[in-house]
Amino acid sequence: MIKDNILKLKSEVPEYVTIVAISKTHNIDKIKEAYECGIIDFGENKVQELNEKQKNLSLPIRWHMVGHLQTNKVKYIAPFIHLIHSLDSLKLAKEINKFAQKNNRIIDCLLQVHIAKEETKFGLYEKELYELIENPEFTSLKNINIKGLMGMATFTDDTKQIEKEFKFLRNLFEKLKNNFPSFTELSMGMSNDYKIAIACGSTMIRVGTLIFGERIIF
Repeated sequence: MIKDNILKLKSEVPEYVTIVAISKTHNIDKIKEAYECGIIDFGENKVQELNEKQKNLSLPIRWHMVGHLQTNKVKYIAPFIHLIHSLDSLKLAKEINKFAQKNNRIIDCLLQVHIAKEETKFGLYEKELYELIENPEFTSLKNINIKGLMGMATFTDDTKQIEKEFKFLRNLFEKLKNNFPSFTELSMGMSNDYKIAIACGSTMIRVGTLIFGERIIF
């Protein structure tokens, strides 16, 4: 099933778009199967689960932290994380920078932007985004590398609303890209809306259900 799902997905996704397989709640056998089908990027939203899987898999996987990241959990993923999608505060940036230094690394991050109607979703509003990137404390951090933006659209059947939110994020990305040469990634789009996201300029989609099937709820 996983192999067929990946083949179908790859046939629909341009080569320049990175597929991040969201493996939360799925076991390592499923991850191995997806890896054997050519997926090398895997995303988790909980640090403990991410840590356990990374320790139990010796494959050269690129691990992504896609969920909300608490400052006290940064130290556990700093030695190996490939990309943090959810940087949304100066406090968190300083903590990532600190543990990146301790591990002699420069950690790639995306700034998470709040684009959805739901207030429960995390991320920086546009004003907060500009305040952060213009803050001298933030720009002085040498062990984090801001690769671009991430956003989650409203969970709705209204495709026009989703498209509007993705276009807003794409426009922000394009504005900032002119001043930040390191801006190459726009992470938006999940199983239910990735086609809209790609049409709006996404370079990275976060897909779980379409690869692994429905999540296992503990």
